[in-house]
Amino acid sequence: MNFYNFLLDKAKKDGIQKIVVGGIVLNDKRKILVVTRKPNDFLGGIDELPSGHLENTETIPEGMAREIKEETGMNIAYIESYLDYFDYLSGSGKKTRQFNFVIIPDDCSKVILTEHDAYKWQTTSEALSNPNITDEVKTCIQIFNANELYKNSI
Repeated sequence: MNFYNFLLDKAKKDGIQKIVVGGIVLNDKRKILVVTRKPNDFLGGIDELPSGHLENTETIPEGMAREIKEETGMNIAYIESYLDYFDYLSGSGKKTRQFNFVIIPDDCSKVILTEHDAYKWQTTSEALSNPNITDEVKTCIQIFNANELYKNSI
């Protein structure tokens, strides 16, 4: 069993009804792409990481590539690493799990938004002090930051 199937099997055993994939999209300066939800959306106005639901027939990498392309216009060069997950109730009341990864796009020079109002590239410090980012997403960013500090200390 590969790692992605392990994550999906665990979610199923935990009673998760909906899977979301997303994560930290990095530019060439390793700044994080933060997108702002449209005001009339579920949790409208919050800043978040690009993410979206996994279709029934998709693998996690396939769903990640589709969602990043749909939300930002960018293609994924590769998924650098797994970060974490968090659970929440969706707007329709489904128990949802969001798996978060570090994502490297093939070209981050042009972001084309289709589902959000705005975007910004933020350092980890800026993202962690952003009052419009949820605690769950901040935890994901903290894990990313700790990994970056660890890599740079070796």
